[in-house]
Amino acid sequence: MTAPEIGIEAMDVYCGVAKVSTRMLFEKRGLLPGRYDNLMMDERSVQMPWEDPVTNGVNAARRIVENLEPAERDRIELLITATESGLDYSKSIASYVHHYLGLPRTCRILEVKQACYGTTGALQLAAAFLAAGLSPGAKALVIATDVNPMDAHAEYAETTTGHGAVALLIGDRPGILALDLGAYGVNSFETMDTARPRPDLDLYHADLSLLTYLECLGDSFRAYRSRVPDADIVKSFDYLAMHTPFAGMVKAAHRKMMREFAPRPPAAVAEDFEARVLPSLGYARTVGNLCSGSIYLALAAIVDSEPASATAGAKVGLYSYGSGCASEFFSGRIVAGAAERLAGHSIGPRLSVRRSLDFQEYERVLPAAKECLVPRADHQVDLTGCDDYLEAVRSRGSVLVLRSIDNYHRRYEWR
Repeated sequence: MTAPEIGIEAMDVYCGVAKVSTRMLFEKRGLLPGRYDNLMMDERSVQMPWEDPVTNGVNAARRIVENLEPAERDRIELLITATESGLDYSKSIASYVHHYLGLPRTCRILEVKQACYGTTGALQLAAAFLAAGLSPGAKALVIATDVNPMDAHAEYAETTTGHGAVALLIGDRPGILALDLGAYGVNSFETMDTARPRPDLDLYHADLSLLTYLECLGDSFRAYRSRVPDADIVKSFDYLAMHTPFAGMVKAAHRKMMREFAPRPPAAVAEDFEARVLPSLGYARTVGNLCSGSIYLALAAIVDSEPASATAGAKVGLYSYGSGCASEFFSGRIVAGAAERLAGHSIGPRLSVRRSLDFQEYERVLPAAKECLVPRADHQVDLTGCDDYLEAVRSRGSVLVLRSIDNYHRRYEWR
């Protein structure tokens, strides 16, 4: 019996309506100028006071759901939101997302958390559920959604932090990426490289996190080779897409992997990076770290930036890392026609129309953005000026925003 083909049928991205220059942040925060080029960052998305993990997730997934025929939409039998920006210790944000996307009541909903790895774990569990064939034709919707309103306290992490969501529709008719089922390597253990004990408090041990990321990359690839013995880090993959805390980190990770698994002269390593890795970094350099969505933003960047003739049928090695920590190296094949399908979502053009904030406006936005994340009984969102920011992205229809919190119940509206 032939194993079913399972993978990403559709994907879309929402990265807010505002951005800030990372060079400006370096200058205004008095950070060491010599470290700027190492980040390979240009801009990053900024959370506005009416945006939260729910609005990000819904705005990322809405077009995917609307493009489905009613019968197809009703076959979404699993919704998983992956976030490290949860808003309640009991009620998952998936319940809000389920409601505002109009998904059927015959849909399992839950929220998962494992820092920047959560979405990959959810993807693999959803793929296994679908491959088992217990409900032929079923689909799963996996949404990575996060907000990270870091301020000067975060130092360099403030300049790399992103904001937004990536939505993945998983099913047996892959239109973007067909997964290599069973081809994966996992590496997980306990460490305290980053944590968020409160919605408004991030703990970040930068050096430990970077070293753990690199350690897990090598070990998860070794675990992958235990399942795929002939895997070669250079010959087996046309492209590499990795979790992207910042683009410069991925460049260092590639260099480490080449040194460890495929030694080459420096010029050859640089050439390999340009050909197989750099295409994945285009969106990350202007969005920042999307947490567990960043690896799929990297996949979208490959599909959108490379010629369709180059990506059709291309093999991609993907590396997912989440602090705390969990990691996985897995692989898949870009499906013919993926470029045309993804182009219909206009990810690049929508990123380009985000409003640029000056430093004073950015400083004003930060405290208000945090207010909607900290638990409180009642909160009224100031929507003054909201429509001015939203106008540029309304070409695809209305946008969901947070309106208020009433007795801890979050209220949203379409604008």
